Amino acid sequence: MRVKQISIFLENKKGRLLEALKALGREKINIRALSIADTLDFGILRLIVADPDKAKLVLEQSNFTVKENDVIAMAVKDQPGGLADVLSTLSNAGINVEYIYAFADKQENDAVVVLRTENIDEGIKVLKKAGVHMLSAKEIYSL
Repeated sequence: MRVKQISIFLENKKGRLLEALKALGREKINIRALSIADTLDFGILRLIVADPDKAKLVLEQSNFTVKENDVIAMAVKDQPGGLADVLSTLSNAGINVEYIYAFADKQENDAVVVLRTENIDEGIKVLKKAGVHMLSAKEIYSL
């Protein structure tokens, strides 16, 4: 369901990603999943961590620009077309997916997928109604 995600603005310069990761490592903050979107000048590092509040504080104290927002976490059938079925459910309801990424860890026979929709509450409602296995923040942070 709703999971806190940390987004970090990274200047596109040598060592900046490493600095962010070392800051988290020094404080023993474990990364559950990550995604990086980049342009020529900057990147956005998106993280799911075991302790998002602490991670935000640590990164801000290390002079990073950090934003916290909610994403949706779910288990998706780990089979051809499994993710397409879930995304079709959202598309048919007129809900746009802004971005998506997956965990390397698995939940039983399913893949763990994180996504952000324009309207998180409506996305959750539609997915639940379709019978998609939603994962709680506690489940995700403890993987």
